[in-house]
Amino acid sequence: MQRDLFDEEHLLFRETVREFLTREVVPHHAEWEKDGIVPREVWKKAGELGMFGFSVPEEYGGAGITDFRYNTVILEEITRAGASGLGFSLHNDVIAPYLVELTDEEQKQRWLPGFASGELITAIAMTEPGAGSDLQGIRTTAVREGDHYVVNGQKTFITNGINADLVIVVAKTDPEQGARGTTLLVAERGMEGFQRGRNLDKIGMKAQDTAELFFENVRVPAANVLGKQEGQGFFQLMNNLPQERMSIAVGAVAAAEAVLEQTIEYCRTRQAFGRNIGKFQNTRFVLAELATETEIARHYVDKSIQALNAKQLTVVDAAKAKWWTTELQNRVIDRCLQLHGGYGYMLEYPVAKAWMDSRVQTIYGGTTEIMKEIIGRSFGF
Repeated sequence: MQRDLFDEEHLLFRETVREFLTREVVPHHAEWEKDGIVPREVWKKAGELGMFGFSVPEEYGGAGITDFRYNTVILEEITRAGASGLGFSLHNDVIAPYLVELTDEEQKQRWLPGFASGELITAIAMTEPGAGSDLQGIRTTAVREGDHYVVNGQKTFITNGINADLVIVVAKTDPEQGARGTTLLVAERGMEGFQRGRNLDKIGMKAQDTAELFFENVRVPAANVLGKQEGQGFFQLMNNLPQERMSIAVGAVAAAEAVLEQTIEYCRTRQAFGRNIGKFQNTRFVLAELATETEIARHYVDKSIQALNAKQLTVVDAAKAKWWTTELQNRVIDRCLQLHGGYGYMLEYPVAKAWMDSRVQTIYGGTTEIMKEIIGRSFGF
């Protein structure tokens, strides 16, 4: 079925993004994988092209456009290019709503221009060594002392953790209050006691800097609290998680589509027993199944993007999209790798890298099991 999600301006923007990736990213990405990090200069170049902060008001350097289709274009093109080291989607899709919607005027002036230009790289520190999907189980604390909060704790698996200049920290300001005792504070590069640990060695997404963060008596100004008051952090997180999960779903379907396309082409040329392997019924049946499931997923995700733009996407709808598409992504890529035979196990073939990069998708942003729990609870049992 023909896709009808985008308007002409989105298609033109896609050409800009694709050209940027071809020129500035693809030729260097293998080296970044070895280094375990993407140079900051790439962020600035992307910022010059207007690839960040679509929802940031124009007076602060953004486009002033609330349209997730632009985010979708960037994420799809990054995924299809195999440029998994770029942490742009976290910056655009996850962090932007916090900095646009929860900041006061002074905070906007301090942070939004750099956010939109790519000069300030952002991250969010939720996960801890002992708390992942259970955000109420975090142990990082922020104790008010005059005009500051003293932050102590440890975070792990933080995307953009090495490069980040601004980190939204999820901390307990009143541990006795449960969800109502959680607050979001912004820690900034250079604050005394704010240390970065290892750039973690992962199965995939090797060029993406994913780090441990340590907070030892870090004095964060009260002026860096998001949402004007403490105790609202958990609810602010819950409000923004649907968009984060849609971002993951968009990438999942784009990855499945890209690998499927590569595999179909491979099956046209790879010879076995005197003919192309695409001539075998098993190959055709496998590809038929994967193509059908991927296209159905695409239309659900596109419909969900429209609902997100209309502010009608529910937590349950986002959970459905997240778990189904990421499980599909892993299944599609695994079966495509099988069709490549031994070559699929070689890193010189894109399917091998895609296979490694895809595994985390069913884990971060809420595991498949948590997504099913969210959906199950909606039945009112």
